[in-house]
Amino acid sequence: MPILAIDLGTSNVKAAVVRRDGTLLGTGRGSIETILTDDGGAEQDAERVWQTVLAAAEEALAPLGNRQEVRGIACASQYSSIVPVGKDGRPTANMVVWMDKRGAPARLAKLPGGRRMKPNLIQMGRWVQIHGIPPLDSGADSLAHMRWLKLARPEVYERTATFLEPMDYITMRLSGRPVTNRCSSFLMLLTDNRRPDPVYHPTLVKWSGLDAEKLPQLVPVDEPLGPVLPEIAKRLGLASNTLVFPAINDTQAGGVGAAAFAGDHAGISIGTTGVCVTHVDFKRTDIRNSLVSMPSPIPGRYFVMAEAGIGGGAIEYFLERLVFASDSFGDHSLAEQFTRLERAIAPIDPGSGGVLFLPWLTGSVTPAEDGRVRGGFLNMSLQTTREHLGRAVLEGVAFNLRWVQERVAQFAKRDISRVKFYGGGALSSAWAQIFADVLQLPVEQLREPEYTASRGLALLGFHRLGELALEEIEASIPVAAVYEPRREFAGRYDQMFAQFVRAFKKNRDIFHALNVGS
Repeated sequence: MPILAIDLGTSNVKAAVVRRDGTLLGTGRGSIETILTDDGGAEQDAERVWQTVLAAAEEALAPLGNRQEVRGIACASQYSSIVPVGKDGRPTANMVVWMDKRGAPARLAKLPGGRRMKPNLIQMGRWVQIHGIPPLDSGADSLAHMRWLKLARPEVYERTATFLEPMDYITMRLSGRPVTNRCSSFLMLLTDNRRPDPVYHPTLVKWSGLDAEKLPQLVPVDEPLGPVLPEIAKRLGLASNTLVFPAINDTQAGGVGAAAFAGDHAGISIGTTGVCVTHVDFKRTDIRNSLVSMPSPIPGRYFVMAEAGIGGGAIEYFLERLVFASDSFGDHSLAEQFTRLERAIAPIDPGSGGVLFLPWLTGSVTPAEDGRVRGGFLNMSLQTTREHLGRAVLEGVAFNLRWVQERVAQFAKRDISRVKFYGGGALSSAWAQIFADVLQLPVEQLREPEYTASRGLALLGFHRLGELALEEIEASIPVAAVYEPRREFAGRYDQMFAQFVRAFKKNRDIFHALNVGS
């Protein structure tokens, strides 16, 4: 008797029907469009997102002989995004996505009432103490999006009954309950994470400038929300008593799917963004390296949140905008872009002929949060080919994750023994080997890696139902291949990695000068 798991990403949604042993019985997916605006905005049509989720769920359920056997539905999503929802449960405006920078404190200060929302140093310190993260200068947190809607779109704010993260929005459409929990609400920045039970801290709510009644009710993360709505059960062909589980964010779901809640390994995910995740048993913030331990859906544990910024989005940009573009220069589009990339880079030696790719196309996050740095290629020559550039992009993302992973190990106060590699990027065997060589660690490429978060959601659901012990979860996570680090390339990559970090530091002032107002 399986569980339906929904993983809502930035650019796509994936659904999977998962058995207790981790087997995927059916999968479905759909694409999601992001609307980028000239003033730094990034939005998505929340109603279209919901319809895409339903279509993906129907596709995943199609192979089942008896959909009535599905025990429950679990959801995770990208986070630090906000859907404003009215009393009728429908969006009052587009979803504001994590890439949106319009809520940065410096920008809010230019709006009526915005200066009062910029925290002083004492307030920042209290925010870190109580929650773990203060409001970000980049404006890339959920609190910033809610504040922007209040100040810049007051008519939307007035019509909004509740602000929801996207995973809670999907759960609300499934169950009818507009609620959140200690996991899914993390980047609203308003909960007291020193406590095991979820509660908004009154001082943080006061400083937020938001009306407390517009915040969703906090509920336990380990108790089902109730049955799916009758109209959804009818559409999907599910039993009327199919349970809806509380949502968690995709970092936490991927962490469960990589069994990173225990042991001495880490998980690295490459989707649109890159993430390194492992566990600790303490609440702590490292502001210098932009690291924090976030609440875990596993009691008594915390997940280390280490967002690396753009991951797979960098290779998508390279392939779609530079190599296989359709533009004024001509139509060079190609369907099997990634397959062609793997063939193209195969003869290129590790190191890409000395070319470095800087992957911060939307700014950097961990270990140095900076919304004004950008990407580029360094050290090109007349001998540099597109094949060199393609490999350099894969290596550049891996160098960035090495930088992150080293800080994660220091934060967790232990060495990382191995890495479980997942996300869409883990479909690439070439990238798995590059990660092993750059990190100098064994890399376990997970089977069906793009469905790791979905598998983690389902396995967590079976644990909630009392049918799977935590110690049994890793055995239900299949590994496709293990890539050992090739020691002969360690010196070359160590040297290039040192210059990669140096390139960030040396070019930072240049990026700031070129991106004034970004």
